[in-house]
Amino acid sequence: MGRQNQSTRATSQGKQHFSHPHNLKIVNPADQAKTLTCNACEQPDNNNPYLHGCNSCQYYLHENCFNSPRFLNHSSHPSHPLTLHQIPTYSSRSFTCKACGSAGNGFCFSCACCEFDIHLQCSSCPSSILVDKHPHQLELHFGSPYEDKSMAYVCDVCNVIMNKDNWLYYCASCDFGSHLKCTISPEVGVFPKQQRSTPNPTVNTINAANEAHEQIIAAQLRAQIEARGREAALDLLRPSGRRYSYI
Repeated sequence: MGRQNQSTRATSQGKQHFSHPHNLKIVNPADQAKTLTCNACEQPDNNNPYLHGCNSCQYYLHENCFNSPRFLNHSSHPSHPLTLHQIPTYSSRSFTCKACGSAGNGFCFSCACCEFDIHLQCSSCPSSILVDKHPHQLELHFGSPYEDKSMAYVCDVCNVIMNKDNWLYYCASCDFGSHLKCTISPEVGVFPKQQRSTPNPTVNTINAANEAHEQIIAAQLRAQIEARGREAALDLLRPSGRRYSYI
């Protein structure tokens, strides 16, 4: 008798994710009648070969969104590590991204102390990039590239006045600047090394504690389900006419 491959068994049973109570299994978007949208980044499947999902709840995550870290040290906010939240912590259940300036209702990296929030896809913007819209390399700036921070400037791609507090890609040699959305469509979950600092022991401890807590909760749920199953089996053997309740 052959042994079952552990990786195959894990795939068939799905994987746990902190954002959803059920295991998420591999879902092929091509097998679905409609386009699937990732609950984390709120973007469609974009021809991804597969998603992690729960069909009964219509809950889906891109592979990169599924693997996004719970905590992130990002160079745009060096004061504090950013925490990944499934739902924005504000009463409105929405946030305004400090990077691109647009609203979001899905996952976000957040610093509660500073009310600093960014989309998953914005958090993974590369620090420099070459694009077909400009012959030189563009550098990522976390705000106005000018010494005079009150100076207004226009996106050289869409010709719209840019928000001085939002991020942009900029070529200092040509004074060429553009919105994030006018430059690239960032791949979610790709975190450049330039934007990740030396691992923080405190963050690592918090991560380990969170993982241990999630494992304990999962074990408790399994124990409750098994106990209910045993009680249900005993009920079948007991004389009829009596009812039992169990928690």
